[in-house]
Amino acid sequence: MEKHIFYTPDIAITKELPEEESHHCVKVLRLTEGDELLLTDGAGFFYRASITSAHPKHCAVEILETIPSAPSWNFNVHIAIAPTKNMDRTEWFVEKCTEIGVNAITLLRCRFSERKELKTDRLRKIMISAMKQSQKAVCPQLHEMTDFTAFVKAPFVGEKYIAHCQEGERRLLSEIYPAGHDALVLIGPEGDFSPEEVQSALSEGFCPISLGESRLRTETAGVVACNTLHVLNEMKE
Repeated sequence: MEKHIFYTPDIAITKELPEEESHHCVKVLRLTEGDELLLTDGAGFFYRASITSAHPKHCAVEILETIPSAPSWNFNVHIAIAPTKNMDRTEWFVEKCTEIGVNAITLLRCRFSERKELKTDRLRKIMISAMKQSQKAVCPQLHEMTDFTAFVKAPFVGEKYIAHCQEGERRLLSEIYPAGHDALVLIGPEGDFSPEEVQSALSEGFCPISLGESRLRTETAGVVACNTLHVLNEMKE
C-alpha cells in the first residue's frame, strides 16, 4: 500500500482532492501528472488514482481502481468523554483512539468539566490525520459538546458503562464486557462525575466499571477503555 493516503470525502462527486490535500500532494510531496495516489473517502473505500492536473489548490485525478476496505473490527466502540482543560491532552486522546479503532467520540459537558465549550475543527483534522496514518478507510464520528444528562438518556443498543472513581461496587471492564458486543463507555473530567451524574447513568442502565487500580487521567482512561475493548475482542478471535 502506498505510503501517503489522501482524504477525499467527496471523491464520488468531484474527482479532485480538497485544497489542503492538494497543497500537500503538489507543493509538499511534489507529485505531478501521471503519479499514482491512494485516496480514501473515510466511508470505507480506498481508491487508486492517477493525477491528471497537478494544481496546488484543486489537484484533479482519475480513479483507476475502487478498493472496498473490510471492517477492521466487527463491534462498535463509542467513547463519550469530558474534554480536558489542556487541549493537547484531548487531542492526544482523539489521535490515539482513532489509531486503535473507534467508531464514535462524543464530547461531554459535565458538572465538574474543566471545559464547557469546544470547537471541534482541529480535533477533526487530527482524527483525519490519524485515520490516514493508521491506514484506515473509515473516519470516526466526532459529536459536538453534549450535556451529560441528555446524553445518558439517548438510546444506545449495546453494553453501556460508566468509569468513575467513587465508592461503591465497580467491576473491571475486562471482566464484564462480552466480546463482540457494541460498547459505549463514559469517561468523566479530572474532578470525576458528580454523584448525581453517576446515579443518573446507573438509572439509565449504565454499569459502573473500573479500568484498573491506578487512578488515570481523563485522556489516558479514554485510551485504556478503547484499547481494552479491542484486546478482549482479539483474544476471543
